[in-house]
Amino acid sequence: MADAKPAATDGSTSAPAPAPAPAPAAAAAAAAAAAESKPQVAEIRRSWGDEVDDEPEEQSSAPASTSADKAGAELDVDSLTIDEGKKINKFLDEPEDSNIKAVTSGDTPYTSASTFEDLNLSPELLKGLYVDMKFQKPSKIQAISLPMILTPPYKDLIAQAHNGSGKTTCFVLGMLSRVDSNLKAPQALCICPTRELAIQNMEVLQKMGKYTGIVAEAAVPMDSTNYLPITKRPPVTAQIVIGTPGTIKKWMSLRKLGASYIKILVFDEADHMLAEDGFQDDSLRIMKDIERVNASCQVLLFSATFNDKVKNFVTRIVKDYNQLFVKKEELSLESVKQYKVHCPDEISKVTVIRDRIFEFGENLGQTIIFVRTRQSAKNLHETLVNFGYEVTTIQGALRQEDRDKIVKEFKDGLTQVLISTDLLARGFDQQQVNLVINYDLPVKHDNPSEPDYEVYLHRIGRAGRFGRKGAVFNLLCRERDMAIMAKIENHFASKVAVVTPWNSEEEFKKALQAAGLL
Repeated sequence: MADAKPAATDGSTSAPAPAPAPAPAAAAAAAAAAAESKPQVAEIRRSWGDEVDDEPEEQSSAPASTSADKAGAELDVDSLTIDEGKKINKFLDEPEDSNIKAVTSGDTPYTSASTFEDLNLSPELLKGLYVDMKFQKPSKIQAISLPMILTPPYKDLIAQAHNGSGKTTCFVLGMLSRVDSNLKAPQALCICPTRELAIQNMEVLQKMGKYTGIVAEAAVPMDSTNYLPITKRPPVTAQIVIGTPGTIKKWMSLRKLGASYIKILVFDEADHMLAEDGFQDDSLRIMKDIERVNASCQVLLFSATFNDKVKNFVTRIVKDYNQLFVKKEELSLESVKQYKVHCPDEISKVTVIRDRIFEFGENLGQTIIFVRTRQSAKNLHETLVNFGYEVTTIQGALRQEDRDKIVKEFKDGLTQVLISTDLLARGFDQQQVNLVINYDLPVKHDNPSEPDYEVYLHRIGRAGRFGRKGAVFNLLCRERDMAIMAKIENHFASKVAVVTPWNSEEEFKKALQAAGLL
């Protein structure tokens, strides 16, 4: 990896009218003329001991619109969009089929979609899918879930599926399909645990809905330079709003974000959004505000993980719902090889990163190193920089504009190594990431000797997106690390291979070869 070398210095209650079913190329061509005159549009959970959403309360509530005529004081999502031309990945293997099971309620028949035309999408949406998203056909989860989302009577959906399986496309396409572009009022709302994930989902929507004329707006904490008091802005007229729960709740409480026409409500990373130690209170408040004025709103809950406590709670708050899930053992992400390395002391962890993983991983794509605390991130950053390596670090204490810049540079491939707290553990989609290093194992904050299994799964899900090859190295130092790793292996019923001895050049080479990266 270039930067890891010593440095030289996603109003009506009916679905859109069915579209014809041309072949992909014909659909794109036919849609081009019809969509040419349409305007273009756009595309963080309180993290584990890191980020506090929407703080300070007043300064972080300025709007961020993707509408072309919005100016200066709002979030420029376009400036954060990924430059696809800069991406390089040698490991573009097609993902293997997952064992996905659907459980439906009622008598509504659902037919799996083998093509996007099967979904009766508008020509404008088909053009976005084929031309800009460069999709060829629905992934397995999309083929099963999209008919459930788009078929009347629009039942709620609880969907649990792989990281990198295409969940974002499911709910973004669902929102775009159900919105009436002629009604200038919020009709779809997507709530995300972090600012970064909200912006990433907005980027996907921006590409997919480019030719539809649908306007989207980001409701996320703003940096001070773009600050505009919410009380001074006009009411939201964008048809789709994607944002974080604190900002959305505030906009709704101040009557700037109306709920009268909202027909679809999405929770991304729903397990955390509805967990007691997550954003449960804010999420429930938003749901109740919408239900008061629109009882028929469809609720979509997407996540890679749902623990039993959250699952029981979810089934109480959603009514007549369909379910989609993968078997638990498949959630261990078989496309990603996991390893553990027993390091004698803290400095040995740095040695492993520097002399083994960086050395062999130079041409293997990008690397994310996860740490537990902001201080650990700072210390590791300084250590690696002092050794002459170029790395970037992201954590919740940074200014919003600095976080945006760091994420954009990493997604554009301008930086190769990113140190992160669990701010980016969930939902962060970067297909060039082939290596994940758990410098610190994830633990529950109220019980440091107990692993946070969901966070571990989300972390390793940053590598091997969409079934691509990847490797995860867990660096263990103390006896407590060994005990935590043993619990993780037991929980997922998966034995993690040991790289031993910890400083063996040959063993690290064999590990990367087994992962298909060398």
